[in-house]
Amino acid sequence: MTNGISAWSEIDNGLVEIEDGELFYETAGSGPAVVLLHGGMLDQHMWDEQFAWLVNSGLRAIRYDSRGHGLSSTITGDYANHDDLAALLDALDVPRAVLVGLSHGARVALDTALAHPGRVTALALASPGISGRPFTDPFLLSHIKEQVAAIGTPDGVERYVEHFLRMWVDGPHRDPSAVHPGLRERLRASAEANIEVHADGLGAGRPVEVGAAARLGELRVPTLVLDGDLDSTDISANAHAITLAVPGARRVRIPGAAHMVNLENTALFDQELHAFLSSLPY
Repeated sequence: MTNGISAWSEIDNGLVEIEDGELFYETAGSGPAVVLLHGGMLDQHMWDEQFAWLVNSGLRAIRYDSRGHGLSSTITGDYANHDDLAALLDALDVPRAVLVGLSHGARVALDTALAHPGRVTALALASPGISGRPFTDPFLLSHIKEQVAAIGTPDGVERYVEHFLRMWVDGPHRDPSAVHPGLRERLRASAEANIEVHADGLGAGRPVEVGAAARLGELRVPTLVLDGDLDSTDISANAHAITLAVPGARRVRIPGAAHMVNLENTALFDQELHAFLSSLPY
C-alpha cells in the first residue's frame, strides 16, 4: 500500500505547463476522472483524507495545486483558474471529469463548468464560493479588513493567517479553543507555507472569472452541494443559491462543521460524496 492506495495504483505526479507557469499535480487509479480542487491559501493535501478511497473506489483521482499555491508557479500576472484546469485536463488526456471543489475550489469548479461545459461530468461543491457574489457577512468583512491591515506589519504573516483561520476554520459560531487543535495547526502550517513560497505573487495579477452568480441556471450537470451548519451566512447563502438555480441539485448540510467540511465531519462527507459519485452515469 502507498498512502492507503493499492500497490497497483501507484501515485504519478509531475508538472504541467500553463500560460506563464506550471501546475503540480498528483494522480492515481483508473476509470472515470475525479478532480479535487483545494481552498484558497491551502494546497492539494487538504484532500489527503479523500484521495486514497477515491482511487480504491475504481476512479482516477487527480489533485493539483492551483496557481499561486503549493508547488505550482507563483502568480506573475492576470490568469484564469478555469483555463488552467482545462490545460491540466488536456495534458493528462482527460476529456471530462467530475469536479470536487471546496470553497475557492468550488468557485473554480463552477467557472470551469460554465467556461468549458463539455469538460465537466458533474459537480460536488463543498462550502462553495461563487464568482460574482461579494461577501456581505459582517463577520467575514471584519476579518478581511483586519487581514488587509496586517499586511506589511512586523507580525503581519502571523496575524494574516490567524484571521484566515478565524474565518475559514473556526467560523462565526466558535472560539478557536472549540476547534480540534490538530486541524487548526495543520491548516495554519499550510497557509503559512503558501504565503512564504508565493509572497512575490501577492498583488501581481488578478483572476479572470466568469461571473457564475448570474449564470447558475445554465448548469446542466448533476450537482451536489455540501455545507457546514457552523459556517458563515455567506456560504450558506451560496449553497442555497446553487441548489435553487441548478436543475436537480441536492444540498446536504453537514452538522458539527464550519467551512472545512471534508476534514471536520469526514465520515459523513465521504459517505455523501461516495453515494453521489456512485450514482453518476459515467
